[in-house]
Amino acid sequence: MASVHDSLYFNPMMTNGVVHANVFGIKDWVTPYKIAVLVLLDEMTVSKCISLLEKRRLNKLILPLLQGPDMTLVQLLKTVEDCCPQLAYAVHLRLHLMADGELKDMESFFDVLPSPFNETESEAHKSSVVGLFMRHMVLAYNKLSFSQVYKLYKALQQYYKSYERKAPPASDATTDADMEQLAPDSLGRKVEKQDLDPSPSDDDVASTEPLSQKQAEYFLAQQAYFLKNDENKALKPAGLQNELNNMLKFNPDFAEAHYLSYLNSMRVQDVFVSTHSLLHYFDRLILSGSDSKSNGDEGYGRSLRYAALNLAALHCRFGHYQQAELALQEAIRIAQESSDHVCLQHCLSWLYLLQQMKGSDSTVLTEHSVKMAVHFSLPYLASLGIQSLVQQSAIRGKNAKKLINALKDTDILHWKHSMSELIDISIAQKTAIWRMYGKSTMALQQAQMLMNMNSLESVNLGVQQNNTEAFTVTLCHLAELHAEQGQFQAASEILKHLKERFPSNSQNAKLWMICEQKIQFDRALNDGKYHIAESLVSVISALCKTEGLYRKALVLKAQNQTSEAYQVLQGLLVYCEKTKCTEMTIRVMLAIAELYWRSSSHGIVLPLLLQTLALSREHHLQKLASETVLHLAFSQLMLGIPEQALNILHMAIEPILAHGAVMDKGRALLLVAKCQVVTSASVPADQRHQALVVAIQNLEEARSYFDKVDCRDRVRDIFYLQARLYHSLGKTLERNKCAMLFRQLNEELPSHGVPLLTRL
Repeated sequence: MASVHDSLYFNPMMTNGVVHANVFGIKDWVTPYKIAVLVLLDEMTVSKCISLLEKRRLNKLILPLLQGPDMTLVQLLKTVEDCCPQLAYAVHLRLHLMADGELKDMESFFDVLPSPFNETESEAHKSSVVGLFMRHMVLAYNKLSFSQVYKLYKALQQYYKSYERKAPPASDATTDADMEQLAPDSLGRKVEKQDLDPSPSDDDVASTEPLSQKQAEYFLAQQAYFLKNDENKALKPAGLQNELNNMLKFNPDFAEAHYLSYLNSMRVQDVFVSTHSLLHYFDRLILSGSDSKSNGDEGYGRSLRYAALNLAALHCRFGHYQQAELALQEAIRIAQESSDHVCLQHCLSWLYLLQQMKGSDSTVLTEHSVKMAVHFSLPYLASLGIQSLVQQSAIRGKNAKKLINALKDTDILHWKHSMSELIDISIAQKTAIWRMYGKSTMALQQAQMLMNMNSLESVNLGVQQNNTEAFTVTLCHLAELHAEQGQFQAASEILKHLKERFPSNSQNAKLWMICEQKIQFDRALNDGKYHIAESLVSVISALCKTEGLYRKALVLKAQNQTSEAYQVLQGLLVYCEKTKCTEMTIRVMLAIAELYWRSSSHGIVLPLLLQTLALSREHHLQKLASETVLHLAFSQLMLGIPEQALNILHMAIEPILAHGAVMDKGRALLLVAKCQVVTSASVPADQRHQALVVAIQNLEEARSYFDKVDCRDRVRDIFYLQARLYHSLGKTLERNKCAMLFRQLNEELPSHGVPLLTRL
């Protein structure tokens, strides 16, 4: 059905050869939904049976109803019923009588409507928000011609009939007496059964009406606020795009709607629609002249250079580096012509980010950007530059003390200027750096600090706080830290919270997706379920190619496909050295060393491990350095020098037990026990007995660690070693118990095909 006010919507004007369209021809008009709201306000004023609690709920509901877009009657009644069921029933009854009556019933409603609002004592005084809304509606209704009033009444009847189609009456012929006999509870049961999906449909007549100026501004501001702070409360991407398309259908020159369409398209990574909407936003902004009015003649040039800058940022997000560089050059050229130092500073920030994304060294550009940002008093850009410098320096292995001190200095700047977002980024940066250095306790402390910190920004409408990328990164680190300690239930709860707060269509969903897949992969690999781990490799590769190749090599190694695993690791090593990914390079070199053990090449692996140890210490990677020491100790054990292996194990055992993962703790204690058993062969009998007892205790502690991560394959090996040691000590009962447990696990688990003494 055509809108009653289609002819009143646009007010075209021609100025200097440029067509300007008034965004909304009139500020308010009467619609069936607004008649229902007027009925609600009238009932609230007249009714005397509303409790204080219900009245408080209704007062909080009024402003969203007045400013928000039109709702279907099902949605309106459901919303009112949640606050006051009796009032919802009264509104439904009056609308039923009006829609099933005649045109004079609607006329009489508007005639008697002002009377409750004339009292000075009334809550809906003429100077209040409700009073102003009421006066606007009466004024708009009085300006309608007779034909328009008739169309409005027909629209009201259609509005009510659409509700009846969704909520079938109790009988085929419902009379007024029947309506009076209906209890409010029965009405509530009817409404609750309805589909309250806000997406437009053929029956939702209200959703096809053009929005008024206030409704459109409120809708756009609300959805933009939700997209920034809490995507869960925003409309789904498809539903929001439908609403925006409907809005743009009535007014294609509404610039703000185009920009919200751009933000919505970025949620689903739609490069075509996002680019299209961004360009249309700046086109409309320039044609409307709104920017030039606020910035004088400079407004047009300002819009052009920021349009190019935003286009460059868009291409950067999608990985179109060549197009981004061209757009940045255009923005820099226009900004230089206008001597816009702020825009140039933003361009410089994106320029060094672009260099980082392309894998180039951007240290010089970043340092220059920080200096210029400080010079022009731009603390936000200066802090971002320092954060970027710290990140690059940490990857290159700079002094950890200086990096932490730099972050501490930036925190002072953040708190001074109340930059809440940058405070979150700084804490997330510290969490990542401490975890990279292998200090899990410090990383956990920083993560907990962010979890318990309140946002400095004003948060309204019940949205979640800290719904940023930094918060997602910190939660992912927290989940991985719990999984490393064998607390898989806690990690699962964190991931569940991430899925609820950041849905799969949100921009930060990729972070928790790869975190979840890595945790599942490690669990499957530890439990010997190689077929599950192999199926997860393809998912990880889709999210991160480098991590996927590394995990593929681990699965091949576990399946004793040594040649294939070696080829994958060699190719990955070349790529990591080219891209200067030090952490992954060390992990790959350790995996290659384990492949050399399979061929008993323990002498060849020592230079590789020494190179790995030097690299990890150079970059202050304590976790990887301790793991490398374990590999060196194992190689020395296999070369027949267990005493030297025990000596260097003392260098690694303390940091591993303090900050290491449960799996690493178990492997370290298992290796210590092996070295103690081997060295006990050359000592007197009494000392040998004591050494074997200590070795059994270490094996028992190692077994407790392996149990936490469900690594039954390692537990089987420990039961075998304990049975042999108990046999040497003459403890038959303990030997038989361990032998029985070993046999049970050996029947359940497949043979790994790798001798017990030839793996760490």
